[in-house]
Amino acid sequence: MASSDLITSQFSRHSTAGDVIAGIDLSGHRAVITGASSGIGTETARALASAGAEVTLAVRNIEAGRAVAASIEERTGNSNIAVEPLELADRGSVRAFVKRWRGPLNILINNAGVMAEPLRRTAEGWEHQFATNYLGHFGLAVGLHDALADGGPARIVALTSSGHFFSPVVLDDLHFDRRPYDPWLAYGQSKTAIVLFAVEATRRWAADGITANAVMPGGIRTNLQQHQSGPEWDAIADNYDWKTVEEGAATSVFVSTSPLLDGIGGRYFENCEEAPVVDPEIGHERQLGVAAYALDPHTAEQLWDISLRMLDQ
Repeated sequence: MASSDLITSQFSRHSTAGDVIAGIDLSGHRAVITGASSGIGTETARALASAGAEVTLAVRNIEAGRAVAASIEERTGNSNIAVEPLELADRGSVRAFVKRWRGPLNILINNAGVMAEPLRRTAEGWEHQFATNYLGHFGLAVGLHDALADGGPARIVALTSSGHFFSPVVLDDLHFDRRPYDPWLAYGQSKTAIVLFAVEATRRWAADGITANAVMPGGIRTNLQQHQSGPEWDAIADNYDWKTVEEGAATSVFVSTSPLLDGIGGRYFENCEEAPVVDPEIGHERQLGVAAYALDPHTAEQLWDISLRMLDQ
């Protein structure tokens, strides 16, 4: 795609969620946001609620979620804020969330995630970052397909990262059963998988009125960095151009609400605009752009089919 064809906007890296939501009316819209009890998930929920949306916070910690819901209601005057339990690495929890859901859904924001953690495995033996960041959200979206179709035109926002430059998806060893485990390779693979999901979900579901796009929110100091420490990390963090939480939530809000994205899916956005395809080495160095392998339709289709088989185990 030529750079002139990329979607741009009036917003920028320093725009906030409040800037992006200004003038948007979401009355009658229903949204689900995973990982909404902290960080940019909370700010995304607050922004959508401020525009009148009915928002469900899908969270691991119910008490934290309830505190956030109360704060959002106090700040926005919107009392239509629900809290539901969701543990993405647990297939049973994802299925239970889907089973409890009633009625149409207009916006699904797959926001929750973990980053570069030590090796952990789920009960099925799946690598935990892949299971949490990608597979749990995949199962959630597939399970909510009919609700999204009923709410169409509906949008899925899948949060990824420039960390996808660390690794493509290794289809024949998704869970590091044969190769040595590396926290950053595992994180990168999970984030590439998220972009591929947006590509294939749009291909399969656009006719149902459902589109999906990937969002790189930028670097924000949140609980996401809980596994990073030491002099090397401190040196990187001290020199990194961090976004505020309000700035970090802006692209999620933009992609989930902007009229510019009506009917648009299968793309990768950062700083409130569509990112160009770049060489992975350059993208990693600059923390900008998207790797071609993350948008590859053949890999996206293969990963989708593998994921369906995994969830049917």
